[in-house]
Amino acid sequence: MAKQFAEQGGAATMNPGAIFRWLSSKVIKRLMSPERLVKQRSKTEKLRRRLGDKHIVEYFHQIDDGYSYLAAQALKRFSERYDIELRCHLVSGPQGKNSAEPDLLLALSRYDSSHLAAHYGLEFPVHGAVPEAALVELGSMILAAQDSQGFIDCAAEVGAALWAGDRPKLKALAKQYGCVLSGEIAAHVESGNTRRAVLRHYSGAMFYYGHEWYWGIDRLHYLEKRLAELGADTQTHQSLLMPRPEIELGDLRDDGRLTLEFYPSLRSPYTAIVFDKVVELANDTGVVLSVRPVLPMVMRGVPATREKGLYIFSDASREARECHIPFGNFYDPIGDPVRRCYSLYPWACEHGKGTALLSSFLGAAFAEGINTNNDKGLKKVIEKAGLSWDEAKTIIGQKSWEPLLEANRLAMYGAGLWGVPSLRLLNEKGEQLLGIWGQDRLWLVAQEIQHQLAARQQP
Repeated sequence: MAKQFAEQGGAATMNPGAIFRWLSSKVIKRLMSPERLVKQRSKTEKLRRRLGDKHIVEYFHQIDDGYSYLAAQALKRFSERYDIELRCHLVSGPQGKNSAEPDLLLALSRYDSSHLAAHYGLEFPVHGAVPEAALVELGSMILAAQDSQGFIDCAAEVGAALWAGDRPKLKALAKQYGCVLSGEIAAHVESGNTRRAVLRHYSGAMFYYGHEWYWGIDRLHYLEKRLAELGADTQTHQSLLMPRPEIELGDLRDDGRLTLEFYPSLRSPYTAIVFDKVVELANDTGVVLSVRPVLPMVMRGVPATREKGLYIFSDASREARECHIPFGNFYDPIGDPVRRCYSLYPWACEHGKGTALLSSFLGAAFAEGINTNNDKGLKKVIEKAGLSWDEAKTIIGQKSWEPLLEANRLAMYGAGLWGVPSLRLLNEKGEQLLGIWGQDRLWLVAQEIQHQLAARQQP
């Protein structure tokens, strides 16, 4: 192993951090390879057929989570459309090291869900307030009493009453469907949490089928396609229940009055697959692009579990394949490689190449398998960005980038965002028109840009 490592990274870089990067790169590349996924799916399906099992899909519902309420509204149609057995579990939100900012996540789930609902033909309060604790308890009492079919039948009704703050409706639903005692809720939630942990996940609004996870309505189209390929779609000529939103640029162009703030990170797989698309969107629509990079969460002292890391990389790989984005030839840039690149960022910005530098680095680390920890790899990054390596060598390691990235982090948190990539659309006064987290929200940004431009043309 040492010989193989030395051939790929050089003996000079053989230190604990470099060895970790090399090993993690090898493991992630193997786990995320399309070939491995095909073999795993084939093995899973052969076993299912041999055992004579139905297609068993499991759903994990977090009652106070906006994304879970959206998913609940799709349960009945999903279970009726596909030849599946849908098993439902009541769970809590992410816990421990899987929960970086639980309060911010719940707030974002309400804000984000209010923007998503109309697109999918679902409902969510425009200004969704924190649901009252007593109503959360009552709704949990109802859902905990249900078998899976009862859960499918009533989850959306319970959610509607909960988010509307309708106590009389929830009490009526408790009489109609039955409920457990308040003191029994914890045991039901713990049972759901345990099952989720056994299957190696941590979040609510999640669907699980055959060793793969699908987050809420955003990823349901992947599961729908997979079930259709297995012959489980009973309406093959119908469109998907929750199709993937398309990025529609529209015909209107901005004159520089709108600004798109973009918060990327150099170790984020989601950033890697959307970075160039964000730049392209800004160029195509004429909005001003303000790139505000931040340190990766794990380099900011935010822990990441193995389960969370594997899900993020597998989901990003799936997203990249769907969008035909080069991805997966990975060489982990965590630690020194990220710092070395960021130390060059202010200098690159002075030359008008800051965005090009970040794009080049992300491509090298996530798509080209380049070891960015050594000079040979970083030189390729610098020169691809149109910068001088001879000049860069004299700057690497400077600290002027640190206050800049910390200011970006504080601005991101101040907007109620904490993860990357995050995007904020601002008007000419610097006021936020839209603030979202995730590479899968670029369609929403494009939609809001066109909405703002169209409104500007109104007399």
